[in-house]
Amino acid sequence: MARQLRIEFPGAFYHVYSRGNQKQVVFIDDADRYYFLKCLDEAHKRFDCIIHALCLMTNHYHLFLKTRRGNLSRIMQFINTTYSVYFNLKHKKCGHLFQGRYKAILVEAEAYACELARYIHLNPVRAGIAARPEDSGWSNYREYVGLAPPRPWMETSVVLASFGGMTPASRSGYAHFVLSAISDKSSGVLPEADPVGILGSKEFVDRVKKEILMSGLPRVDRDLPQLDKLKRDPNLEAICAITESFLGSRSRFSKKAAIFISHRNAGHTLKSISDFYQMSVSGVSACYRKFGEELARNETMSRTIEEIERKLFEVD
Repeated sequence: MARQLRIEFPGAFYHVYSRGNQKQVVFIDDADRYYFLKCLDEAHKRFDCIIHALCLMTNHYHLFLKTRRGNLSRIMQFINTTYSVYFNLKHKKCGHLFQGRYKAILVEAEAYACELARYIHLNPVRAGIAARPEDSGWSNYREYVGLAPPRPWMETSVVLASFGGMTPASRSGYAHFVLSAISDKSSGVLPEADPVGILGSKEFVDRVKKEILMSGLPRVDRDLPQLDKLKRDPNLEAICAITESFLGSRSRFSKKAAIFISHRNAGHTLKSISDFYQMSVSGVSACYRKFGEELARNETMSRTIEEIERKLFEVD
């Protein structure tokens, strides 16, 4: 089967989900779930993405998110890689945690935001692990209906706008909308997604195919809101220089840290990094993996890397 195309542009909305390799458990305890939420928070800060709906199950997760900078691949690489390194170290496991690439469906938010959020929030109920969606502590349904304050990296207004805005009446309306579908065992809107990974009206699907897929280039849909500038990612020279300014040019961590940041958050390929540092690709890959393991053990170094990345990706 051909790999699904990745359609990325500023302002795009997606339904993203990822399952454990061979259906293995990916969240063993609440500490794992809290760490995954921390990864979402960091992804929001570094890559300017907004989470609209989420649900953490035992062996998979669902996200409904918006990418302001057209960088979904970068966001998901960060989330899955960071969490996988943590999980394997903590639980003394090795190998791939998630099954292949994450699945991502481009969504026409104006038409499908409400139905997609409902589908995600009903996952625990349909799986038989909660009687009602508010009984699950690992989705953001409670934030939608006013039972918990939203986190800074979550947004409820896009969905609640269809019910009248950010008012008690709109929250009640969304709760009724969700609860009315509890007995419905269908898969909701997901089967309607276009085979290339688009969920939307015929006009939306045709426009995306014409303006993005057929052109072969990432383009901005002028009908979607443009709220932020698309930022250029730092080059390898800049990453090396800023890392050395924090850690020192002679530090044994400086080069490793620069390699790690370059691949994980700046999107540089292993080949381009190997050329820059005059190393083999396998050597760069091993350095990247080992430094990720070091960060999971070394909280002080982890905080330093966060400071370096904030400096690199700070918004003007």
